[in-house]
Amino acid sequence: MTGVRSAEKSSISNRIKILVILIPLILPLAACKDNQATSDDLSIEEPIPVHVLSMQSSKQPIGAETIAQTEGAKEVEIRPRVGGILLKRLYTEGTPIKAGQPLFLIDPVPFENTLAEARAQFLEQQIRVARAEREEQRGQALVSKNFISQRAYDGIMAEHMIEKAALKSAKARVQQAELNLSYTTVTAPVDGITGRSQFSEGALITASTSLLTNIIQVSPIWVRFSFSDNELARFGGRLTEHNIQHVTITLTDGSEYSHKGNINFAASQIDPLLGTQQLRATFENSAQRLLPGQFVRVRVAAVESVEVFLVPQIAVLTSDFGRYVYLVNEKNEAIQQPVVAGDWVGQKWIILQGLNPGDRVIIDNIIRLRSGKAVTVITS
Repeated sequence: MTGVRSAEKSSISNRIKILVILIPLILPLAACKDNQATSDDLSIEEPIPVHVLSMQSSKQPIGAETIAQTEGAKEVEIRPRVGGILLKRLYTEGTPIKAGQPLFLIDPVPFENTLAEARAQFLEQQIRVARAEREEQRGQALVSKNFISQRAYDGIMAEHMIEKAALKSAKARVQQAELNLSYTTVTAPVDGITGRSQFSEGALITASTSLLTNIIQVSPIWVRFSFSDNELARFGGRLTEHNIQHVTITLTDGSEYSHKGNINFAASQIDPLLGTQQLRATFENSAQRLLPGQFVRVRVAAVESVEVFLVPQIAVLTSDFGRYVYLVNEKNEAIQQPVVAGDWVGQKWIILQGLNPGDRVIIDNIIRLRSGKAVTVITS
């Protein structure tokens, strides 16, 4: 019995040893089968359904976009022409105003007194001129009868001329006094929107120095911007009002301003500090949707046109090597195609290079694509 038990123990021990040897061999085989199954699953992935856009070239004006800032067509500082005590503000701050409308009233009493004095001196001088004129007439009669010498008559005539010159001077002083009195009412020189008053009633203001307020003309409104040398090269050189078709504005909310603008200033040289050409366009702004100081995007369209392709923005991707799109080739596979993009037109990119007429650009399911991936083109 003991021999039998020993034989059984020896048999079990041998079986365990065989299992220990076989297990490491069986596991890799099982893993290989799993990998093969996974590989088979990947190989039978269904093609990705996509919509495509068949490329057709179109003519688009040569254009460029940049950031711009609005400014008033006229920005006027209101300063008094005469000094004195500011009696009253005659306008509402921040409201539209017409040219010639009163803005401030400076104490007119000192200027009224000066005018009255100037008028009195003018009247006095008129009397002196009349007396000198009678003396000259009398002297003329006397010299003709040799009752006085010619030298005495010359003196009488010179006195008359001096009095007449003094009369002109007195008249000028009256006119200046009247002008100074009119300046006590400060009026708006242009139409526009008034600013905040810098002085309160009762303040002493100085002629030509004290800044009372400002007026900004917002219709039309100007938009100031610039382009670099590289951007100018796209247009073939310096921009002027002659080679620019129109200028458009995109507002901060993404909408396009309803009015197109025209260039009213183009610098004749490149700014040596910034390396840009300074430009300015004017826009109609009767609704006052644009305010001075706003930042907007401005797009300049040149007179010349080029053949380009328009591709939805979602279809144009960016990598470390530049922009690209996915095309569908003759095998119904997605392939990457590098492109050179220009600017936006609405919701589309302008593609300058990289596409040909008839190319099928994939416009959806972009995130699931990779080069060589099978796709199914949906025609509906």
